[in-house]
Amino acid sequence: MKKSYFVIPLSFVFHIISLNLILFLSVPKVYNHGFSILYYNISWLIITYSIDFYPTARREGFGTNLKNFINLFVLFGLVYFTSFTFLGERLYPLQYLILVYFLICLMLTLYRIIFYYARNLYRAKGLSKGVRVVVIGRDKNLKKLRRIFDTGSYGYKYMGYFDNSKSDSETYLGSIEESYNYIFENNVEEVYCMASRLSKSEIQELMRIADNSLKKIKIVPDNKELFSRAMSIELYGEVPVLNLRASPLELEYANVVKRIFDIIFSSLVIVFLLSWLTPMVWILMKIDSKGPLFFKQNRHGVNRNTFLCYKFRSMTKNDDSDTQMATKGDMRITKLGRILRKTSIDELPQFFNVLQGNMSVVGPRPHMQLHTEQYEKSVDKYLVRHFLKPGITGLAQIKGYRGEIVENSDIVNRVRYDIFYMEKWSLQLDLRIIYYTVVNAIRGEERAY
Repeated sequence: MKKSYFVIPLSFVFHIISLNLILFLSVPKVYNHGFSILYYNISWLIITYSIDFYPTARREGFGTNLKNFINLFVLFGLVYFTSFTFLGERLYPLQYLILVYFLICLMLTLYRIIFYYARNLYRAKGLSKGVRVVVIGRDKNLKKLRRIFDTGSYGYKYMGYFDNSKSDSETYLGSIEESYNYIFENNVEEVYCMASRLSKSEIQELMRIADNSLKKIKIVPDNKELFSRAMSIELYGEVPVLNLRASPLELEYANVVKRIFDIIFSSLVIVFLLSWLTPMVWILMKIDSKGPLFFKQNRHGVNRNTFLCYKFRSMTKNDDSDTQMATKGDMRITKLGRILRKTSIDELPQFFNVLQGNMSVVGPRPHMQLHTEQYEKSVDKYLVRHFLKPGITGLAQIKGYRGEIVENSDIVNRVRYDIFYMEKWSLQLDLRIIYYTVVNAIRGEERAY
């Protein structure tokens, strides 16, 4: 469900509370022990994370998640019964322990049934805004896709289709060429292309438009030779659909994990580093130059939304800060500012942006609005990086593409690494990027931007 980020946390909280409540009331002699409580809860976290239990895809139903249910029941069952072997095997009869475990499984199943019923009812009654979709090309799969879209259970809002063969159908919107303007004028979010009805050049043109306009394009394939590093196949009922820009972060659970990590990490930095570093920088800045402690600038974030980005001021006050990127040896940079930039300390206030939710610890670096407007026209696929929250550091930065953009290849390679990061994201990759960022900061690698 689009933007319903509360669904996964609420489900997780309900499961944890229910699990602990059942164990507390049913097996108190074993449960009322500090180690037992940690054992059950940490085991639940590890198991659900390892089997990817919580992600709720838009097309997922109760029946599509049975494998995960079985895996969860088996793995947590092993954890549950093992606990009595070590913590009190003779305290309760086996039949009673099986009954308690059955109650836990029943609780999970009932909650899931109620969840999917409520979700489908919510969507069917039109309470959900729905993702606006169009189909380009008409073939035998169009009716099958329409049945998926029109059920209302999946949260899609079907706008109609385009094809070069005219039709009297009320859902016919015009020729393929007319679709280009319609997509922008009607805020279409996802475009489904019937590969059998489009030439290779038409598909490539649609791919180019999507990558440069924050639209998601998906291909219902035939035998055309179209390949992409991030391509994945999804099933819409019986119809295979190619997602050309798939990312692990499309899963709500992945976004929740990344957000939890951002909150914990930024809170630690703010409490244990910025709490004493900020007053120290303020004193040194007052001695070094006139002006405010923080430099604030509007930058483009996820989906090209504007937010106020914070930094320690490293330049004298000037009228060119929003139009002119810093360069090596820039006379606007103060003595203290040069140290702050060399060690990347000037970026640390952006952890407040992370805590606010405007940024992530790791992601594509946010650019000035002027540069976004410039690069989206001159750099192919530039806007793809705006599918993600911007970061304090990123893969492009640790690979050396940080600082002043001198040549076109600098920004092209930066975008290339940002897209690669989006397609290959994992928590391990984030931790690796943070590690190398700290190492580079300790080495004092100077940057201009």
